[in-house]
Amino acid sequence: MELVVTRAVIALLRGEAKRAYPNECCGILLGDDAGITNALPARNVHPSPRTHFEIDPQALVDAHRAARSAGPQVLGYYHSHPAGPPYPSSTDRAEAAHDGKVWAIVCEDAIGWWRDAPDGFTELPYPALRA
Repeated sequence: MELVVTRAVIALLRGEAKRAYPNECCGILLGDDAGITNALPARNVHPSPRTHFEIDPQALVDAHRAARSAGPQVLGYYHSHPAGPPYPSSTDRAEAAHDGKVWAIVCEDAIGWWRDAPDGFTELPYPALRA
């Protein structure tokens, strides 16, 4: 299945990464069967936010509750690598849930798209853009 993301989500991810610099930003990718239609910025609660991220647990709980109440589904997560490439780091690989969710990793000039598969991250083609 082709990954489809709205232009507004792409702009939001880039803006969040720029706003959080030199720390990592993070948040939740939301949508439906048609693709990623929204992103929910979350507080990075990791004690070392320049090199790590941890999505505020309350933001995750709230997003999953909303999804169970006919809201947008949690399709994945995003975070930035302020000083690195848009690829999963060794920390990302070690701490991933391997739950099949999409990860977007934002760096200064690119966004990498990944599927957190049971056997590790799989790179996704750059998504089709939707208005």
